[in-house]
Amino acid sequence: MRGKALKKNQVDWSVFFKAVVTIALPIALQNFLSTTASMVDTIMIGSQGELSVAAVGICSQISSLFFSCYFGFAGGSLLFFSQYWGAGNHKGINKTFGISMTCMLAVALIFAVTAITSPGFLLGIYTDKQNIIQVGIPYIRIVGFAYPLQVFAVLISFLMRSTERVKAPLISSILALITNFILNWILIYGRFGMPKMGAAGAAVGTLVSGIVNLIVLLTFLLRDKNTLVLKLREMFAWGDGFLKIYLNKCFPIICNELFYGIGQMLINVVIGRQNESAIAAMAAFRVLEGFVFAFFGGLADASSVVVGKEVGAGHHMKGYQYVKGFALLCPAITFCICAIGLTFNAPLLRLFGLGAEAMFYGKYMIMIYLAAGTIRTCNYIMNSCYRAGGESIFGTVLEIVCLFTISVPATWIAGMVLHLPFLAVFAFLYTDELIRLIFEVYYTRTGKWVKPVTEEGKAAVQQFREELAESRGLKKAVEN
Repeated sequence: MRGKALKKNQVDWSVFFKAVVTIALPIALQNFLSTTASMVDTIMIGSQGELSVAAVGICSQISSLFFSCYFGFAGGSLLFFSQYWGAGNHKGINKTFGISMTCMLAVALIFAVTAITSPGFLLGIYTDKQNIIQVGIPYIRIVGFAYPLQVFAVLISFLMRSTERVKAPLISSILALITNFILNWILIYGRFGMPKMGAAGAAVGTLVSGIVNLIVLLTFLLRDKNTLVLKLREMFAWGDGFLKIYLNKCFPIICNELFYGIGQMLINVVIGRQNESAIAAMAAFRVLEGFVFAFFGGLADASSVVVGKEVGAGHHMKGYQYVKGFALLCPAITFCICAIGLTFNAPLLRLFGLGAEAMFYGKYMIMIYLAAGTIRTCNYIMNSCYRAGGESIFGTVLEIVCLFTISVPATWIAGMVLHLPFLAVFAFLYTDELIRLIFEVYYTRTGKWVKPVTEEGKAAVQQFREELAESRGLKKAVEN
């Protein structure tokens, strides 16, 4: 009996990889394409020289802060979407969409107005180089108009992913990427009689591609009447205590993303005070890192869908097994991607028009990230799965505490106080990841992160605890 029970609790790799191929892979590819579209600007602006690359890179850091400020609501919506989908609760999905849309749009409007009316102020936070600020002002002002479009697109994409409609976001991302590339080629370089706009042309491409992305997503969403229908009355029916439940679950995620964004901003302030070659190399590295993050971020979103659906339906042991599988698969993929990037670092970095010093920096930044990025991936995946399972506090506290007590102080002291060489400063960015990994591996194994929001999930929690305890007892017995 013990052997049968132990076998029951082992990961069914055939089922796991089927979920990866049918759900995770399309989501990862869509996320990869979405991120690629936002990075086309930096790559194509490379012909304009290091100054333009550095300016667009600084603007991307502002967009990253914007992302951190609204993604807490998006991450919270994914938790509710996936669990309600597993329980078949369409009304709950509608209410989640309504409140998430309201909160995310409010954040978008704040950033949009600031970027449009005070671009120099925003850029001045990140760098003291006036030549970089002047190049970046027209870019960030135009991109500011795309911020409200971005939050709508992200929320709709998360809704469709959670309800296992992964093809529509993939198609919209492909069309947006093509649009961005074509417009960049025309407007940056002044093709077909158009003015040569440089960085501003790249911003126009980003704005128009965002419009295309949103239109395609809305078309798919509104035409599909069979999977889920959004109802305006249900979207804003928060009077049954749902608002409190939503905020209780989302608040830790919001704090996580917001404080993480602030921490990264402080780190970027340090980077923005380095020499121009270092800033340009960092901009190029962020693009390459973004390609890696896009893929494993897509897998993280997919893991949230898969795990959240099982937890919401009351299949907790299955969700627990999926977490272990994703925590092994995603870091392995990240390591392979980084190894390929290191092998071909020279041709990749040449895409950005970097000088010899910046090329030197870029090569060793990729080498450092080969180890640091792999560990970071594992932490990211496990934290995403905690949220999908209903636990949004542990990962938040751990990440923020480690960031502000280890990584940010170490980087600040290295760059602003000791004035160490740039690569040494860069290495301190990831000093907190290994410590987080130790705590997260332990917490994952406990299964305490399974905290459902659905009635079906809550009813099965006790049985899961007993099965997990039995599984551990059997494993120890086998080892002894």
